[in-house]
Amino acid sequence: MIVYVATKNAGKFAELQAIFAQDHWELRPHPAYDDVAEGEGSYAENAALKARALWQAIARREPPAAVLGDDSGLEVAALGGRPGVRSARYGGPRATWAERRRSLLAELAASGSGDRRARFVCALHFIAPDGAETAVEAALEGFLADADRGSAGFSYDPIFVYPPLGATFGELDDAAKNGVSHRALAARKLVTELGKQRQSADFPAPAGN
Repeated sequence: MIVYVATKNAGKFAELQAIFAQDHWELRPHPAYDDVAEGEGSYAENAALKARALWQAIARREPPAAVLGDDSGLEVAALGGRPGVRSARYGGPRATWAERRRSLLAELAASGSGDRRARFVCALHFIAPDGAETAVEAALEGFLADADRGSAGFSYDPIFVYPPLGATFGELDDAAKNGVSHRALAARKLVTELGKQRQSADFPAPAGN
């Protein structure tokens, strides 16, 4: 199945492409997509906003196609769940990811809390060619390292420790991260949900008497 992804983030696209490849999804970028202004409400709302923008852009110029929107972020327990939906904007629009990570660790240190729990959250929004929409969300628990560890991945990966492996996402290779990440969890939920929908359509409930 060919699916167009509503993102211009190369790291995110590469991860989604690798994750969905095992389910024989061929993910592609689309030139019609322009980044949308993300809201402050929820990951789900932002993922839907991106997916709908791309679906509509495609439908205006060619036959409708399947699209996928993703919104994700890091939530730090001691900071009340921040930066959350503002993860990509934390520290200002011109901040680098390295600067955002340093700022986040500095803010956590300044809070005086010894609680380093954090979680990555991913919302996926799928729109089929016929316009039917399916949304899922998943989270992965971990904690924050004291400083960057590893150079793999992107965003907050070098400071997010995945406890079962005792390593940050920045220390894992692509295959290891994509096997356990918040995006992998959300992808599995989406594929499972679409499978249920397909099975329900193939085997409709018996008509009533």
